[in-house]
Amino acid sequence: MIKRILIVLLLTLVILGGLFGFKFYQIRQAESLVKPPPPAVVAAATVKDEQWPSALTAVGSFSPVAGVNVSNEVIGKIKALHFQSGQSVAAGQLLLELDAETDRAELEGLQAELQLAKVRLQRSEKMLEKKYVSQADYDQHAAQLQQAAAAVQAKRTRIDKKMIRAPFAGELGIRQINLGQYLGEGAAIVSLQQLAPIHLDFTLPERHISQLAKNQAIAATVQAYPGEVFTGKIVALNPGVEQDTRSLKVRAKLDNKDKRLRPGMFAQVRIESGNPRPVLTLPDTAISYNPYGNSVFLIEPNGQDLTVQSRQVVTGQSREGRVEIVSGLQAGDRVVSAGQVKLRNGMPVTIDARPAPGERETGQ
Repeated sequence: MIKRILIVLLLTLVILGGLFGFKFYQIRQAESLVKPPPPAVVAAATVKDEQWPSALTAVGSFSPVAGVNVSNEVIGKIKALHFQSGQSVAAGQLLLELDAETDRAELEGLQAELQLAKVRLQRSEKMLEKKYVSQADYDQHAAQLQQAAAAVQAKRTRIDKKMIRAPFAGELGIRQINLGQYLGEGAAIVSLQQLAPIHLDFTLPERHISQLAKNQAIAATVQAYPGEVFTGKIVALNPGVEQDTRSLKVRAKLDNKDKRLRPGMFAQVRIESGNPRPVLTLPDTAISYNPYGNSVFLIEPNGQDLTVQSRQVVTGQSREGRVEIVSGLQAGDRVVSAGQVKLRNGMPVTIDARPAPGERETGQ
């Protein structure tokens, strides 16, 4: 009985083994008939040796030479407005008046007291010569005259503070108050900015300090006016380096006579700093920017084919769509400039005869 069972199991195993072997043979035959995928088609760029003018680049923002929110020092109700939103004003120009009728009435009373104090002092002076009054009485009348004069001056100053004037020449913003409105102390009335000239503030790494100096020329471009270059000069360098960022704050001044540059605008800054220097460059489309470091796919020959290998690179400045390669590549190396997403190390590639889309526009 046991012998029969063993024979049945053996036959079963032989049959199953034959079936599995046949299936495996069929699968291998099918795989052999499947053609491998063609090499990925990519655009290529060559590392170029160029001469770049020695220049520093940075980003900054414009700020006014003088800018304030005009406000009042004393409380009061607005009696008259003498400006419009967006108006250009001169230094000292009257902007608005607060109601000062009560103060003027009080000033008349104080002036009367001042006149009376003067008369008392004059009378005391004559009587002092004849010994009709004591020196103490004369001194008291002199002090009363000074107090009355001070009270008059204080009231005149308060009335003058109710006449709000522009502290400097500039451009007014949008009015934030209305006629008849009651203003508390320090209420925001209108923004006043001096636009011509204008400051441009930016920062540079501490390694560039030796290349900076006062009166050095700068050029700035802004998105609002593409293709235009605005020139100025450096007027101030911060005496110390920021400890958190190890960068130096720099301020330049631009004429801005047409007042097209406005405070808060973003600017690309360029500072010429010496003779041209040799650099290795690639189009920016060839660089893969990652938190752990920048890389490219280097194209290498592999027999009759071409394959790619990822290569870490250190990048420098960027100019007109090209990036400086500080280390990691040599002049003449070919890298993938478009199509990196589908690649992996050792993968075969075919180079497209056309350049990458970004390079077609620049003619690189």
